[in-house]
Amino acid sequence: MALWETLTESINHYTGLSPAAFFTILALMFVTYKVVCGMFVAAGDYAAVKRTNEFALREPVQMGDVTEEELRAYDGSDPNKPLLMAIKGQIYDVSRSRMFYGPGGPYALFAGRDASRALALMSFDPKDLTGNIEGLSASELEVLQTGNISSWRSMLRLDS
Repeated sequence: MALWETLTESINHYTGLSPAAFFTILALMFVTYKVVCGMFVAAGDYAAVKRTNEFALREPVQMGDVTEEELRAYDGSDPNKPLLMAIKGQIYDVSRSRMFYGPGGPYALFAGRDASRALALMSFDPKDLTGNIEGLSASELEVLQTGNISSWRSMLRLDS
């Protein structure tokens, strides 16, 4: 209690305000500072965000039949190409989630590959990065059965 009384006396002595009024004014000053600072964001800051994720603004790539070898060229090693991955033969453009599927991302090994087996097994083992789903159990195959386009799009974070 002695600390509170000392603090109250100091606030009253130096500001002439009650502690409640002092802390209310302090809180209002902080909120005003945050609002004003938020109104004056440099134009360069907005441009920097667009530069770091230029693929977020592009439309998804539409491709016809692609061989496994052609698909591997879209693994993120060339920043001018989109990031693609396949699930059950369906190709998905995951460029909008470059921070996840691009080089250094947690799912980078799926980019440029058919990841059907790896997703069914929920495996990050490179030997499972194949479209071959033979020999999988019913429960493992069930993971891929949810693979209609809308559910995979949301799971792959393409609709954000």
